[in-house]
Amino acid sequence: MKPTIDDGLTMLRRSLEIPSLSGEEAEASRFLAGWMAQAGFESFVDEAGNAVGVLDGGPGENGSPPRDVVLLGHIDTVAGDVPVRVEDGKLFGRGAVDAKGPLAAFATAAAMAGPMSGWRFVVIGAVEEEAATSKGAHFVADRYRPDFCIIGEPSGWNRITLGYKGRLLTTVSVVRSMSHTAGPETSAPEKAVEFWQRVQRRMAGINQNRERAWDQVLPSLRGFSSESDGLTETALLHLGFRLPPDIGPDDLEAELRALADVEILEFRGGETAFRADKNSPLVRAFLAAIRAQGERPGFVLKTGTSDMNVVGPVWQCPIVAYGPGDSALDHTPHEHVEIAEWQTGVSVLAAVLKNLTESDIGT
Repeated sequence: MKPTIDDGLTMLRRSLEIPSLSGEEAEASRFLAGWMAQAGFESFVDEAGNAVGVLDGGPGENGSPPRDVVLLGHIDTVAGDVPVRVEDGKLFGRGAVDAKGPLAAFATAAAMAGPMSGWRFVVIGAVEEEAATSKGAHFVADRYRPDFCIIGEPSGWNRITLGYKGRLLTTVSVVRSMSHTAGPETSAPEKAVEFWQRVQRRMAGINQNRERAWDQVLPSLRGFSSESDGLTETALLHLGFRLPPDIGPDDLEAELRALADVEILEFRGGETAFRADKNSPLVRAFLAAIRAQGERPGFVLKTGTSDMNVVGPVWQCPIVAYGPGDSALDHTPHEHVEIAEWQTGVSVLAAVLKNLTESDIGT
């Protein structure tokens, strides 16, 4: 018997009750793979730790190989205990929006649609998306070549995400010999602050005449600490940058090195911005599915990053990000998804799969 939306909602609530910080997703992956097995998928946990479920409808007409739709969500979350509960039609819990909610919607919608001749649906709950390593996405990028891909991230049930900014993370280390605070020497913390101020001025210069956030370099100070052993003092800055399409991680790294008068600059988490084609069969399938719910569809470009940045350039197939939930609630102490919205999102996704497989919209 095919699962219902209520079955999927029960699965989502249980998944929220299983902690799954980046790097600690094993129990959550096993749970999701087990649920998908009971729902009729061929399911397993792959070598990277991703939960994978496959619904294979077999060959198409004249024995042609099935066309693949990969629904790639992520099963890990950031830290923070948000007690799982239902209040006033809202399901609270860490990951309810980002992004166990969209992932559970993927699994539920695919299970409700069931296997379709000539098509293969692959639901993946990827690991370490929140850790900036994107271990799960990098693993699957080399192992699948789908015809269509949907990334599981909150967009709101009536909106489609077409793109994500790029990213670069930087650690700045300033080391100085200790000196008396009454003397003229610049301390390590002061030197670090001066560097951050130079960075801000340089980014403001780059952003001049760039009106949209999508087109700007967005710097953030993610952490600042200092310590001393009585002989040497050290200051650490942790910086993050969101990058527009015309500035890649290597470009920004060169800019920062040119500004630096500090001892150590370390870079990681570099991703290039990615924007999908708005005119694709997948987008048309979403437009039809959202309109069928009586709503006018909208499009959005996100200032964050997602696994779309990893797989989009590799797969080069029609791709969007979609998921019920308000992204403004990501990583917050009151993260929750409206249950009615989540259910509508499942219906939209099931209709998208139907639209792709049962009409000429997918050609």
